[in-house]
Amino acid sequence: MASITVAEVHKAQRAEGPATVLAIGTANPANCVDQSTYPDFYFRITNSEHMTELKRKFQRMCQKSTIKKRYMHLTEEFLQQHPNMCAFMAPSFDDRQDVLVVEVPKLAKEAAAAAINEWGQPKSSITHLILCTTNGLDMPGADYQLTKLLGLRPSVKRYMMYQQGCFAGGTVLRLAKDFAENNKGARVLAVCVEITAMSFRGPSESHIDSLVGQALFGDGASAVIVGSDPLPDVEKPIFELVYAAQTLVPEGDSAIEGHLREMGLTLHLLKDVPGLVAKNIETCLTDAFEPLGISDWNSIFWIAHPGGRAILDQIEAKLELKKEKFRATRHVLAEYGNMSSACVWFILDEMRKRSAADGLTTTGEGLDWGVLFGFGPGLTVETVVLHSVAL
Repeated sequence: MASITVAEVHKAQRAEGPATVLAIGTANPANCVDQSTYPDFYFRITNSEHMTELKRKFQRMCQKSTIKKRYMHLTEEFLQQHPNMCAFMAPSFDDRQDVLVVEVPKLAKEAAAAAINEWGQPKSSITHLILCTTNGLDMPGADYQLTKLLGLRPSVKRYMMYQQGCFAGGTVLRLAKDFAENNKGARVLAVCVEITAMSFRGPSESHIDSLVGQALFGDGASAVIVGSDPLPDVEKPIFELVYAAQTLVPEGDSAIEGHLREMGLTLHLLKDVPGLVAKNIETCLTDAFEPLGISDWNSIFWIAHPGGRAILDQIEAKLELKKEKFRATRHVLAEYGNMSSACVWFILDEMRKRSAADGLTTTGEGLDWGVLFGFGPGLTVETVVLHSVAL
């Protein structure tokens, strides 16, 4: 009998083609808050209406955010029953945790079910599960709970990512790409889910940066199915994942931080986060696109994490991007706010739907090549090069 070499076994275990996004699903809580009236609600529910100057500052933040509405699991009734969550520093970890260990897997299930439904294949074909969230640390984790809620195979390979932050939509795509390309026949269900119950708190005159988070963040979950070598006439790829990298921004230490304490998750932001991102983004683009011979940043489509209006404005100005480059990104920011890791897949979904509705030739606004950027604590940047698919 002819012997089989390790190299032959190694080759047989790997896919032939690049990883592709085969389906996208999204979900939000039912409770929708209007950004124009949110300052009144926020200062009333936190018993802070006597802080008149701080309220005016918060109103300006909300107005400048360009956000129209957000979705939040926390309702007025719930917050009235849990007043410690409305104070700035009162111990409230248990109350927050009781919400999140239940609601994170439930919201993740909604997004995952939508992606699986679009994909159209049996759940038994899912070989890997990645779940990413900033909230609800527990054992067994939210990945285990989601496996049970969806009825996935007991042998599904699970990967749980906690406490990553806003860049993690790119991180998860990078991992899903590796799993799909290095495991022949793999179908990866990846889910990002964020619920702000761990970071909601009342205002403090000595911690203005905390107000920025209160003005921007919303709740949402997004899911993708990733696999290589799509089955002909069965699976319909949406985007191809061509390149993925992570890097730390120089001088970005302490630019964005989150600390888990008895009072929940406290967020700390430096004022110049937009400037740091804009200053360093072209290096990431050059590293990613130079091998492809691309240096015109208006010739590609853009999926950028909408950390806030200022980040988008400064990137746009630094790279001299046309206004339409951030059309899908700004739409998601306006309609949902900053949903941390879940945001970029909402934008992917928006872009492919708009491309089809506008009668364009590809899922990437009629363009072949595009970039997905995630920005978050570290300061960390995730860069993913996408190739669009013909519509």
